[in-house]
Amino acid sequence: MKKKTDGRVLSRKCLAPGIFDLEIETCLAADAKAGQFVGVYTKDASALLPRPISICGVSDDRKSIRLVYRVVGKGTEEFSHLKEGDDVTLLGVLGNGYDIEKIKTLGNSDTPVRALLLGGGIGVPPMLELSKELSAAGVKVISVMGYRNSDTFLLDEFKKYSDTYVASEDGSVGTKGNVLDAVRENGIDFDCICACGPMPMLRAIKEFAGEKTAFISLEERMACGVGACLGCVVKTAHEDAHSHVNNARICTDGPVFEASEVEI
Repeated sequence: MKKKTDGRVLSRKCLAPGIFDLEIETCLAADAKAGQFVGVYTKDASALLPRPISICGVSDDRKSIRLVYRVVGKGTEEFSHLKEGDDVTLLGVLGNGYDIEKIKTLGNSDTPVRALLLGGGIGVPPMLELSKELSAAGVKVISVMGYRNSDTFLLDEFKKYSDTYVASEDGSVGTKGNVLDAVRENGIDFDCICACGPMPMLRAIKEFAGEKTAFISLEERMACGVGACLGCVVKTAHEDAHSHVNNARICTDGPVFEASEVEI
């Protein structure tokens, strides 16, 4: 059940220029899963709506969550100055995450399922918790993360749970190009794809997946985060049983969808 609650900052770090890592003690951690997000409220009374940030990690004791985000406006700029012990108000847990049980069924029953995780830019952080959860579930995880340059935040942490590859736009590390360039260059085989990143990347992944199942987490500007404002609607392949239109709300029906179910 979604609720508004206060949390306490345990740590705040800068991982790369404009990229910050925030760990928050909160009761929301008990129910948080890979692919979900929370709304983080600013202290500005005129800003009524929270800023949506994907969950990068959940502590083993289920008492804290980790948010890794890019500073893009006043709200995230404010969060970058939080310090240990500060209170922060959260709305969560929001959205539907990756279906671990379904992913486990997508391979050959004689060998572990091979899940290819693709993250681009600020779509990298939510892939970390997913790699952890899939690894714990016995899935073979291959992670290919894409960055602008050599600021490969979180990359070393992926190595704890997966075979790890990297692509960079400027060619300073790994494969020069995008995550699909790295997949092709390294001859990576897989049973299914899980991805998060900018829309052009997700469109390319949907085409690349072909007949194999791909789960994509859609990045979209969100307002309310609870499906009331209809500000983050995506067209779907099938008609919604409630509204009788081919639409879904990213914040509540997603953000994770099977690629074949959405028109992007």
